[in-house]
Amino acid sequence: MLPSLRVLPLVVSLLLVSGGASAKPQATSAGASSAEPVVVGFVGGFVRHDDRVHTEVQLMKRLREGYASGVYVQMFENHRGKEAHQAILRRLHGNRDGALSPEEKQNARIIIFGHSWGASETIELARQLEKDGIPVVLTIQVDSVSKRGENDAVIPPNVSQAINFYQLDGMLHGQAQIRAADPARTRILGNFRSDYKTKPLSCGQYPWWDRIFMKSHIQIECDPAVWNQVESLIRSNLSLEARLPSPGELKSSDSPLN
Repeated sequence: MLPSLRVLPLVVSLLLVSGGASAKPQATSAGASSAEPVVVGFVGGFVRHDDRVHTEVQLMKRLREGYASGVYVQMFENHRGKEAHQAILRRLHGNRDGALSPEEKQNARIIIFGHSWGASETIELARQLEKDGIPVVLTIQVDSVSKRGENDAVIPPNVSQAINFYQLDGMLHGQAQIRAADPARTRILGNFRSDYKTKPLSCGQYPWWDRIFMKSHIQIECDPAVWNQVESLIRSNLSLEARLPSPGELKSSDSPLN
């Protein structure tokens, strides 16, 4: 059985405290990096990066307000992966000219997430950063739909932690299983399935054609249970203040879906 969203915070807390499987501890250890953390998000489909109807854009607004200084937070359209890549390189290098030093690369603290095509672009960006020799702390995919020429199922080895949220209903649905290219360096936190057949969401502010023709794909995008977990993961990895759950809080990660 797949782990439910209910027990995910406990699973994540344990994983964060025990440490990642990455061979690059600089990217995941508290105090190891003075580099400005970077959070990059990608919207799906043809959504604009500033369209606040969409939950991921609302999340970015909260993060930007919550981390007014010291963290670079930026949302991009999924076709702007190259721009996102260049923006990250500039932030790591303090907007200076020239090549990044080995220290600047290894001190990077980068989190990338996205929905639909944006989730596919999340992994593509991580793969580009791998070519640069730059580690990624965490990738988050929400109902990831692979773009042409991209592979959203295999997580590159420069990523320390990766997680996947998906649903399997309707015309458009997400990648059900992600795996690490190198399990010794990347920890897959889980593949978490949502099901809206018995508990549908209205997503009333979304365009009517999305709600009709991409019903379940849009429901996971507006599902607060999913995006609360996404936000918690991002904030936990920014603060590195995950706590150990008490014995009474521990439950099996094989619990059935709600």
